[in-house]
Amino acid sequence: MENMRHLAEQLLSTVQSAGRLEMQIYEQDFLVERKNDNSPVTKADRLAEAVIVETLTRIFPDIPVIAEEAASDGNIPRTGERFFLVDPLDGTKEFIKKSREFTVNVALIDKGQPVFGIVYAPAIQELYLTLGTTQAMSCKLDPFAPVKSLEELDLKPISTRTPTSNGLIVVVSKSHMTDETSDFITTLDVRELQNIGSSLKFCLLARGDADVYPRFGPTMEWDTAAGHAVLAAAGGKVMTSDGAPLSYGKTDQKYRNPYFVAWARNSLPSSPS
Repeated sequence: MENMRHLAEQLLSTVQSAGRLEMQIYEQDFLVERKNDNSPVTKADRLAEAVIVETLTRIFPDIPVIAEEAASDGNIPRTGERFFLVDPLDGTKEFIKKSREFTVNVALIDKGQPVFGIVYAPAIQELYLTLGTTQAMSCKLDPFAPVKSLEELDLKPISTRTPTSNGLIVVVSKSHMTDETSDFITTLDVRELQNIGSSLKFCLLARGDADVYPRFGPTMEWDTAAGHAVLAAAGGKVMTSDGAPLSYGKTDQKYRNPYFVAWARNSLPSSPS
């Protein structure tokens, strides 16, 4: 399990299959249901989750899996230091609106931190993954052109950037903007503000196309873990609003995240003043 490249290899075809399934449903008319918290869910969320969880439990039977839809139904296993977090379709609202900004997300948590992450955006054919805690990669991946090995991919390393002197590029949630987030943005020297759906916000920072992603609104651990892993491996960091590293396995909070700010390398101070 220490070999993260091996883990990425094991999950590649599964994540691509989940993305392909989502695209098949995306192209159709589909029913939108409501969960207990009134958030939307579709057949794509549930079927993609089943594909991913089946693979994880078969290949890694000793590592618990916390997956969004199962967790929403109250099915959360006990976890130790290591567990998987799965968000099979992050950006369900974007999926429903036929926006292309939705992602498949799988992360491995170890001692409270994401040590592996894979983020796949099938509609825009972008794959992001970690091959080590300091090695983030990306490539194009067509969901309808199955691959079996990382060697078949044109993987390229990605890294965060040092912000330029002419202001920051800030990315915010397309569907979950809050007054607190807006207030925080006013404390920054902002050159450009981009509204992006799903965990792609972390990936924009990771590939050096943005500088900061503030999230002063509700998120769950499975929403952030894979993107957090990719960003950390690319040189960035994710801090809570009081300046502590964002951690995982918060059973006392039922896996809810506090407010946080994701930063690119050498960015401004990691907590708002």
